[in-house]
Amino acid sequence: MVNARIAGIASYVPEDILDNEMLSKMVDTSDEWITTRVGIKERRILKKEGAGSSFLGINAVTKLLESTSTDPQEVDLLICATSNPDYRFPSTGSIIADGCGMKKAYAYDIQAACAGFIVALQDATAYIRSGMYKKVVVVAAEKMSSMVNYSDRTTCPLFGDAAAAVLVEPTEDNVGVIDGVFRVEGHVEHLLMKAGGSVKPASHETIDAAEHYIYQEGRNVYKHAVTNMLESSMEVVERNGLTMDSIDWFIPHQANLRIIEAVAGRAGVESSKVLVNIEHYGNSSAASIPLCLDEYKAKIKKGDKLILTAFGAGFTWGAMYVIWDI
Repeated sequence: MVNARIAGIASYVPEDILDNEMLSKMVDTSDEWITTRVGIKERRILKKEGAGSSFLGINAVTKLLESTSTDPQEVDLLICATSNPDYRFPSTGSIIADGCGMKKAYAYDIQAACAGFIVALQDATAYIRSGMYKKVVVVAAEKMSSMVNYSDRTTCPLFGDAAAAVLVEPTEDNVGVIDGVFRVEGHVEHLLMKAGGSVKPASHETIDAAEHYIYQEGRNVYKHAVTNMLESSMEVVERNGLTMDSIDWFIPHQANLRIIEAVAGRAGVESSKVLVNIEHYGNSSAASIPLCLDEYKAKIKKGDKLILTAFGAGFTWGAMYVIWDI
């Protein structure tokens, strides 16, 4: 049976750092307030004029292709997970593919908010297992700063810009993406951008009302995130005959340190097995899981069992069981 393995990984973050001290000069907050509530010390911000999520994605994918010695012409498909597309159309995936010289690949975007990476990876796995494609690039590219209101102290400390990418290839070994659990439940009102879509197109009124930024009801999101990430993680563990003790690494979406600790604690995962990098990058939405994986890739060994889990707007959430093969 053909399965899909992660054959390479790379990431890119902008050079500019926005730390808590700098943020406290922009809005009524402090390093202590941010650190104790969400566990973030700094985040990266893309300040390059005229550059969007595709700029981040092109840099991450270029590094991926170089590190895996992959010819861009060999790539069959690029799937881009983003909530911050460069434009309403064309797709950011098409811009990244073109920017990386992929003349023979198809490309498209998916929008699954913070769960975007694992959803896109599930798509890539299906293509590989079907035999339709041999080389698929999954890239998560998020210029979160483009939709952050830096006068809103409840949301502006949370988010940072980043991109990360993986190469997915076929294998006949029992490695790679083994299983995934995905769910969606409509809770539009708790986490959204209120204007800019077809329901409420951009206007002077929507701009004046600051409706083109992230709107989040923190307590409601926290409650659902903890419950749903926990339940989906436990479901994928149990149906594959595993226990949390037999898992080598637990990699949750890096949204909030309190959420990470609550999910891991209730799941019974040893803290030493939980990979966390939110302190330096904040919440980079769909990019957070692959960014974390790339940072810790020297620590993760071939054959290690991983559980990836994420929760985002929609609400959309899920968990994946992956056996590492790099």
